[in-house]
Amino acid sequence: MEASALAGRVRHIGRGLAVATAVGAAGGVAAAGYGLWEKNQFVLREENLPILPPGFGPIRVLHLSDIHFVPGQRRKADWLASLAGLKPDLVVNTGDNLSHVKAVEPLLESLRPLMTFPGVFVPGSNDYFAPRLKNPAAYFRGPSLRPKSPEKLDWPRLRSGFGMSGWVDLTNRCQSLILKGLRVDFSGVDDPHLRLERYAGWPRGTSGQDANPHLRVAVVHAPYQRVLDHFTGDGADLILAGHTHGGQICVPGYGALVANCDLPTWRAKGLNDWGRDGRTTPVNVSGGIGTSRFAPVRIACKPEAVLLTLTARP
Repeated sequence: MEASALAGRVRHIGRGLAVATAVGAAGGVAAAGYGLWEKNQFVLREENLPILPPGFGPIRVLHLSDIHFVPGQRRKADWLASLAGLKPDLVVNTGDNLSHVKAVEPLLESLRPLMTFPGVFVPGSNDYFAPRLKNPAAYFRGPSLRPKSPEKLDWPRLRSGFGMSGWVDLTNRCQSLILKGLRVDFSGVDDPHLRLERYAGWPRGTSGQDANPHLRVAVVHAPYQRVLDHFTGDGADLILAGHTHGGQICVPGYGALVANCDLPTWRAKGLNDWGRDGRTTPVNVSGGIGTSRFAPVRIACKPEAVLLTLTARP
């Protein structure tokens, strides 16, 4: 090949690579822009579950998770406050409320209308420690790890704020509440993502000893299989969890690519049955309301709260 022809071919290839790079960059910018928009497109997912004893219900449970609040998130704050208009019978908060050291007070203010209703809560790792900048590709290598020198968040202040409103702390604890005439027994654990879970069992007198109608609800932040196995085997009627963000960046028509725990990705969001030793328990995994402040995008995975309407078994 002559030198002039070779040089022309090299220039042609170079132009092709430049165009491909520019198209890829433009696509990346467009995806990032869409992800920034979608993270504020809050939705309410509604589910119906016939799990109550005959003659009881309906009981409306509002499930919140992974708010990851940052000061100045006015749209998120207004939407959270507006959920009080649903008038739930119970609010369940499954952790990761914070994404900034100064977020406690504005978060409590945004949740204040909801804290007029009965509630229960457990913490996630981002109630204890602030998120840190990391390579998103690391999530494909398995669940994220706690950083060696994490920035501590004011979990005691947040827990106190919830508690003073009447919400029940289920951190490695169990407790019963009466909802619309039905005794609901709760058992919760500290965050399994940090391996802090310790099982408290169910409130005394309910393990095969009480013939009165009741419902057993397990509350957990990260839905690791070992935890789902435990609560299913221990007789839970319902398990509520978060942590996964529904995958956060999903492929339309396929779903989540990661779950940030050992849960199969197709279970990263939604209501599914979990089986253990011949027994099944419905598990609701919230897709979450927020994101880490270092990865503030969502794609094909809108932020959600979940309203579960519990009705009597047929």
